[in-house]
Amino acid sequence: MDEPAKLQNRQHIAVLDRRMLRSSAALAHGLDPATAMPDSDVFQRLETLNAIGVALSSEPDLASLLERILEAARGFAHADGGTLYRLEDDHLRFVVLRNDTLGRRLGGKTGQPIDYPPIPLRLADGSANASMVVVHAALSGQTVNIADAYTAQGYDFSGTRAFDAKTGYRSQSFLTVPMKDHSGAVIGVLQLINALNPDRSVRAFSAEDQRLVESLASQAAIAINNRKLIEQLESLFIALINLINTAIDEKSPYTAGHCQRVPELTMMLADAASRSGEGPLADFRMGDADRYELKIAGLLHDCGKITTPVHVVDKATKLETIFDRVHLIDARFEILLRDAQIDLLQGVISQAQHDARVASLHAQRAAVRAANTGGEFMRDEAITTIRDLGQQTWRDADGVEQRLLSDEEIMNLAIRRGTLNDAEREVINRHINVTIDMLEALPWPTHLTRVAEFAGGHHERMDGKGYPRGLKREQMSVQARVMGIADIFEALTARDRPYKPAKTLSESLTILGRMKLDHHVDPDLFDVFIRERVFLEYARRFLDPDKTDLHAIDWHKMPGVSAELAEHMIATQAQS
Repeated sequence: MDEPAKLQNRQHIAVLDRRMLRSSAALAHGLDPATAMPDSDVFQRLETLNAIGVALSSEPDLASLLERILEAARGFAHADGGTLYRLEDDHLRFVVLRNDTLGRRLGGKTGQPIDYPPIPLRLADGSANASMVVVHAALSGQTVNIADAYTAQGYDFSGTRAFDAKTGYRSQSFLTVPMKDHSGAVIGVLQLINALNPDRSVRAFSAEDQRLVESLASQAAIAINNRKLIEQLESLFIALINLINTAIDEKSPYTAGHCQRVPELTMMLADAASRSGEGPLADFRMGDADRYELKIAGLLHDCGKITTPVHVVDKATKLETIFDRVHLIDARFEILLRDAQIDLLQGVISQAQHDARVASLHAQRAAVRAANTGGEFMRDEAITTIRDLGQQTWRDADGVEQRLLSDEEIMNLAIRRGTLNDAEREVINRHINVTIDMLEALPWPTHLTRVAEFAGGHHERMDGKGYPRGLKREQMSVQARVMGIADIFEALTARDRPYKPAKTLSESLTILGRMKLDHHVDPDLFDVFIRERVFLEYARRFLDPDKTDLHAIDWHKMPGVSAELAEHMIATQAQS
């Protein structure tokens, strides 16, 4: 076969294929293939319908999805206006309303709020409110196609006539389509008004219009149900996370709120870094999916603490286990004080010796109590005093001579920072290993695969001296480094720690600046934290007013703040 003949044959086959496709498409939509619309029109509409179906299935925002459904239906039928209703609690609620002639854009993602009351499916006596065409469609599950509302019988269009009289509009043709999900349940109603000819004269909605809109309504209902299911699963997921955090907070009232505040500060700093647009982080950007992933990581960053023993988490003083054992030492001092009184009464010691011994015992007991309170730093002299006290003796109930302080008590009282000894700190630190193990064991969907990495890195340092994996800065994501700063700053400013008072804003920034210089926190994120005034936004939301001592900050003396950044902060502060 020569080339011209081959070309003619291919063209003939293509024509047959188009005709077959047109016939199949017409039959699929209940049309007579012999009288169906032209090839170009039917294919254009089917391609549009398919494109809309793809768009609906990928739309993540429910308000945008509903708006897109109505606009697509109007486009199919060339409708001047339309309304989408959602079926909720036996009422049809207005969700999106559009009318080109009247210039009305209500509801959806882009329209003004709708203040129309929902339409009840049933009257006060329990009977169906079937005179309303949208209610009839919802209850019957049948499409209602009305050529002219002013001549239609069986429905109450008095509200429509009143609306037209008020606005000068003429509501004529109506196409009211129930939206059914995969199970056949009606979840909403799609109503179009006034199909338009090319010259914008009003016509009735055709059978083709009706079938295409019905097909769209079916796809739309499934898309809405899918979106609702996703939102319900996401809500359930967040609720379960909050349940874990509530359990941790209830378990440790001294750190209540930490699991809520750290995610808040994390998002503040991450958003600031994303919008800064300058410096080494100029290319860092976060979309909605990235923000959601980081939010989940922030909420779960301490989930491993659910396994940490209460007596370690709640250790408010150095001697506390189930109770504060300083009271046992108080009792020993009380015995020594009584022994001094007995010795005085028995003439073993003089009054002056008694008074000196009592004064010494009171001073020693005060030293123990002071040492028992955790702080930022314990001096060498105070530790020496505790160790010397441990060599003194007292007699127990059996008359056996015992040391005033045991080795274990001396070890705890000599803790230089905080209230935890090395073994207890290891137990606390292990929460991050448990957090990572728990999160890595979960079957995360694709858009949440980095949650474990973000949450598991908030105790790492930029120089690789952190834990649990000893990661260096270049081995960590920006999000994990963000969370590290958020965790530290929240801990510094928290007012619910039993072993220390909340630090002021100036004190906290000074410590954080030193951590930058010590390669503990990310230097670029620290600069964003200062330059974008994230610290101040957080302080206004979560710090007591007396702790927000912005006036006490000397930016030129603040550790980690460059001279250029200091000048910027001074100028910004002066403007505000």
